[in-house]
Amino acid sequence: MFVGLLLLPGLAGLMLFYVVPVFGGIYSSLMDGAFENQFVGLANYERTQQNSMFQLGLKNTWELSLLCAPVIWLLAFLLAAMLKTLKDRSTAFRNILLLPYLMPSSAMLLIWTLMFDYGGVINRMVTALGMERVLWLEGDALRVPIVLLYIWKNVGFSVVLFASALSAVHPSLYEYAALEGAGGWTQAFAGWWTQACRITLPQIMPTACLGFVLAWVNACKIFKEVYFIGGAYPSNAIYTLQHFMNNKYARLEYQDVTTAAYIFAVGVMVLFALMYLSKAVRSPNN
Repeated sequence: MFVGLLLLPGLAGLMLFYVVPVFGGIYSSLMDGAFENQFVGLANYERTQQNSMFQLGLKNTWELSLLCAPVIWLLAFLLAAMLKTLKDRSTAFRNILLLPYLMPSSAMLLIWTLMFDYGGVINRMVTALGMERVLWLEGDALRVPIVLLYIWKNVGFSVVLFASALSAVHPSLYEYAALEGAGGWTQAFAGWWTQACRITLPQIMPTACLGFVLAWVNACKIFKEVYFIGGAYPSNAIYTLQHFMNNKYARLEYQDVTTAAYIFAVGVMVLFALMYLSKAVRSPNN
């Protein structure tokens, strides 16, 4: 009883700032937003889905998230598995990888714009290889620095998540694998890869699934970096769903904002449901 009373302030905040706005947004998406605020049902959803800018933003959001999330997940797993071989010496490398996640976005964007500027480091490397410079911060080419920025920023958090799970894997499994010819760095890379795929990954599968979900959710938050570099109306290659919602909000078209948000939310829930079902089908208990 006493513990329940202690939970009440947190539950009240959850209801006030999360649950109530969710149902308020659903109500708003079903109204016309006029002075009389009449009920229009799914008319707002039909109109929003036919909007060409919404379609473009939704497509780019899915593409960027489905590109960034697997790369972040795979890179984080490989880095964490490599750092595990360093044991106590891996602390400094973990801190270096986590540093971009803790840095302010303004500082990261300043570094990135200097690197990808027309006369920046990246273009100097490009010219050194005998190729022409690229306007990385304009047009369709902007997608490259945006994707690299988001991977660099978020991979450190996923590495820490994987590293905590790897610490729970018993060393005797690797010792047995080494006796069977699947050694670590002292052996061929194929041996290390066999350990990672057949021992490490199955042992940390729950954390691996959580890591993919978090990586995908973080990849959907790519709007801030794109907005700072490309503005409210960037190139069509990086125009995301958040751009559409932000521009509609600036014009006080709140019905379009909530409608777009819930259409995307349904897509996310469908994706996670498919992941859960696929995991349930592969489970030996079924």
